[in-house]
Amino acid sequence: MTETVLALVPTYGLGLIALATFLSCLALPMPASLVMLSAGGFAAAGDLVLWQAAAAALAGAVLGDQAGYQIGRIGGRLVSGRAPFDRRAAPRAPSDRRAALRARATEYLATRGSWAVFFSRWLVSPLGPYVNFAGGAAQLDWGRFTRAGVAGEAIWVALYIGLGAAFAEDIVALADLLGSASGLLVALAVAGGLAAWLRAALRHRAHP
Repeated sequence: MTETVLALVPTYGLGLIALATFLSCLALPMPASLVMLSAGGFAAAGDLVLWQAAAAALAGAVLGDQAGYQIGRIGGRLVSGRAPFDRRAAPRAPSDRRAALRARATEYLATRGSWAVFFSRWLVSPLGPYVNFAGGAAQLDWGRFTRAGVAGEAIWVALYIGLGAAFAEDIVALADLLGSASGLLVALAVAGGLAAWLRAALRHRAHP
């Protein structure tokens, strides 16, 4: 896979870079990080223009985020069978504890979800596509989602394109190292999310 990606990047150039980041933001199996590292390396060698490679990666990522958000938004309406989320509305079944917890989680995402969007673009990027879907399903404000997403994607692109350019001779080893670090961060994020959910569930049980 790695050798194939390294061969395709200089051949298909900016189109492949944009496509890779676009598909990765939809949770499709595309090695976007490796593509960006490779693009940075080829830019350092003079085969690509650095700013053009970064612009293509950012454009693909932003479009992928927007597509994921819209998929979640439409899917959330179809599943719920109701109007867009209104955080002032009470849960339909207050006596149902699970429904109340889901409503509380949705409200939390709708009111404080910008930071989740921002950090899932680059710090825990494997979670990014699912945050896109969840943000759309929870009716997270589109403007806030977009601003947080673009800011986070800009860091993601600058980080990987820049590292690829700086360490062009060691791209494969660098990709393995970053992949391991990203997996650890995702595990920590999932553990933190589980702890928060358990805390909310225990608090709700103590104060029904």
